[in-house]
Amino acid sequence: MLSILIPTYNYNVYPLACQLEKQALECNIEFEIICIDDGSQSDLNKDNNKINQLHNSRFKTLSENVGLSNNRNILADASKYNLLLFVDGDSLLPNNNYISNYIEAIKKDTDVVYGGRIHPKTVSSSRKLRWKYGTYREDTTSTQRNKNIYKSTLFNNTLIKKEIFNKIGFDKTIKEYGHEDTIFAFNLKKHHASVYHIDNPVLHNDVDLNTVYYVKTQKALNNLNSIYRTGIIDPNFVTFLNIFISLKKFKLNYLFAGFHVIFDGLLKYNLISRRPYLFLFDLFRITYFSYINLKK
Repeated sequence: MLSILIPTYNYNVYPLACQLEKQALECNIEFEIICIDDGSQSDLNKDNNKINQLHNSRFKTLSENVGLSNNRNILADASKYNLLLFVDGDSLLPNNNYISNYIEAIKKDTDVVYGGRIHPKTVSSSRKLRWKYGTYREDTTSTQRNKNIYKSTLFNNTLIKKEIFNKIGFDKTIKEYGHEDTIFAFNLKKHHASVYHIDNPVLHNDVDLNTVYYVKTQKALNNLNSIYRTGIIDPNFVTFLNIFISLKKFKLNYLFAGFHVIFDGLLKYNLISRRPYLFLFDLFRITYFSYINLKK
């Protein structure tokens, strides 16, 4: 019935796998748990190997890093059931009905069910940037997400029919961090897949350090710029690109690119500090994107 698929990199996934196994057993369903580490060669895999001792569960490591998109494709290829539940490895389950909620939701015979994500109530000040963005921008209710079913579909906590996943898959050319979910969501829309949003969140347990998230954001924007240039998706599908195109229409992108050259250091100083501001994070993103988009 259910293949639970966990992509991970340099993280102890064993606690999450134990939670998932316990709930799946309580639901008395046919299931498997597959976790694949994306070539991290981490010492944490000593703990992850204990997943192999759980019921119908296995842990594997890749010999080299292939990126999140390809890791998810490999997980899907390794699965044997008709329903695929993707759960990011740095997640925990905040309620004991997580699996049963998905089993109930799939009775609506929808192609995709997305449960959402929440963040911890507090984090250390060195992790405030990712926490603020997650808490105030990403942690939305099913009511909010169902207003725009495709744009608000991420893949950190997603149940999907295997036949639908096989039609779409993740873009194999995306190996760096960022916007692999955007492309997948756009392709869901292209294929007219039915998407249903529910309140069945996972807890984002490994909130990035400010310095780490700053670098990840740059990588994600570089990926988005490549996606925009190659026309992989309709720019109108991405709110951020809509804003950029509006700026470009009036040639304001040159002004924003110049702002990046002059003030990037000051923006970074705030964003990696103990009190980062989301307004400055938004300004950093649009000015950095304007800058890299002008480069050949």
